[in-house]
Amino acid sequence: MNPSPAAALAAVAEGVTLRIRLRPGASRTAVLGRSVLANGDAAILAAVSAPPEDGKANAALIQLLAKLWHLPKSRVSIVTGASARNKMLHIEGPPAGLLAQLGAWIDSLPIA
Repeated sequence: MNPSPAAALAAVAEGVTLRIRLRPGASRTAVLGRSVLANGDAAILAAVSAPPEDGKANAALIQLLAKLWHLPKSRVSIVTGASARNKMLHIEGPPAGLLAQLGAWIDSLPIA
């Protein structure tokens, strides 16, 4: 049984967390869709053209998502996985509003 797409998103204190699987060094920068990790967790698959060195890929990911969500980059941070492909992001703001906004966004993504 596949986890629901929204399982990648969870409410926490002062915002929400979002599980991401990142492909650095890709030919284009984009959100590719919804995916399931090897451990069965739901995640959002994203690719950035920036290389995985000196935090460039992480900065490109934050810039991409902040632009897509119309949020300041300062409200998006990497909680875990800064040097890994699987990351947990924290998006700062009212949890209920972010769950609704980002949940609808996740539901609109294709299955990757």
